[in-house]
Amino acid sequence: MLTSLLSSSSSYTLVRLINSKTSISDFPAKTTTHLSKSVCSSVCGSSCSNFHSKNPFLPTNSGFPQGRRERFRTRAIAGLDFGGFESAQSVIEAVGVLAAIIVVHESGHFLAAYLQGIHVSKFAVGFGPILAKFNSNNVEYSIRAFPLGGFVGFPDNDPESDIPVDDVNLLKNRPIFDRVLVISAGVVANIIFAYVIIFAQVSSVGLPVQEAFPGVLVPEVRPFSAASRDGVLPGDVILAVDDIELSKTGPNLVSEVVDVIKKSPGRNILFKVGRGQQNVELYVTPDENSDGTGRIGVQLSPNVILSKIKPKNFMEVFSYSGREFWGLTSSVLDSLKQTFLNFSQTASKVSGPVAIIAVGAEVAKSNIDGLFQFAAVLNLNLAVINLLPLPALDGGSLALILIEAARGGRKLPLELEQQIMSSGIMLVIVLGVFLLVRDTLNLEFIKDLL
Repeated sequence: MLTSLLSSSSSYTLVRLINSKTSISDFPAKTTTHLSKSVCSSVCGSSCSNFHSKNPFLPTNSGFPQGRRERFRTRAIAGLDFGGFESAQSVIEAVGVLAAIIVVHESGHFLAAYLQGIHVSKFAVGFGPILAKFNSNNVEYSIRAFPLGGFVGFPDNDPESDIPVDDVNLLKNRPIFDRVLVISAGVVANIIFAYVIIFAQVSSVGLPVQEAFPGVLVPEVRPFSAASRDGVLPGDVILAVDDIELSKTGPNLVSEVVDVIKKSPGRNILFKVGRGQQNVELYVTPDENSDGTGRIGVQLSPNVILSKIKPKNFMEVFSYSGREFWGLTSSVLDSLKQTFLNFSQTASKVSGPVAIIAVGAEVAKSNIDGLFQFAAVLNLNLAVINLLPLPALDGGSLALILIEAARGGRKLPLELEQQIMSSGIMLVIVLGVFLLVRDTLNLEFIKDLL
């Protein structure tokens, strides 16, 4: 499983997670609603004829709850301006969440095979060189060097295996239904795990809800920026920009402000700002970016207050959990749709496992409750993406089985099947390594060292 983040219009989720704020994002705000609708991300997995590897892809501009408006702290996710690595504990917690999701996914495949008596040879977390391993019941359990996911290995095409090629308990020799159970079990495990996480969150800390107010919040102003020079302060609420009134609530207020700023380099913009109990007017002159667009050096978020409601009885726990689960699921599906429909715009914002860990670390550092939704979102994304009928994903393996069923039980030639899956896996690994290196180089503390 390679781990990647895809930016998409529904990226609102992770930003909520990190209490966040987005530097230039479409950040949907809703009036007094459960936070589930704003969560989104994507995760994916891969498989081949003799092993299953998983690959989470996650849309980035998302967010999780914070609690109090004055505690909002900004991270520009799309630019990988992450501060989560400042705390070793928060990084360990984020890595732990990601590792747990990988283990759960692979355990789904493993248990589905083991309980059916199907031979399994390997269970790995990570790819590449083995860092630690042990053997039990003819299965090698290992932790590997590259934290791009994990895989369950089957001895079906292993030339060193002493299992006869016609053994009925080899995965390739089992009926179609048995193989479908094994391949789909990782997705099922992640869906169940996501619900368990949400159930635990609702029953222990309550269900997060948000109330939206007019205007756009300015959580942070960068030193020496145009906004700082012209008097904008952290905590200000932008109520109007030039002739655009922001007195309503809605999902596009942040993008409306950003659009005006981008189109106005070097031109005075009139900001009407709410500051405490007063309203003030400020003229701000955006600086010019290298691409000719304007910037003022602030990060913006919806003007919302986040709180929690606790269930009064056991039935409400199930009711709230179900509502949040389906809300998160619909957001993940919508995010995936928007990502593919606007892929030319989102492709450059793809990020990898380092970015996911950085976001998770920021979540853990800012608001430990957010780790619940962070974990649930990653689980659901992994499940949804894995079902896509693409080579190197579980959905690709399922597609090959469906082709076999349509051919009356006749499999595709083994060489063709292996070429399809191997090419997909190689592409996923190359992409994962590229994103791993790129995201690492884009981390702020790495930039400071270079």
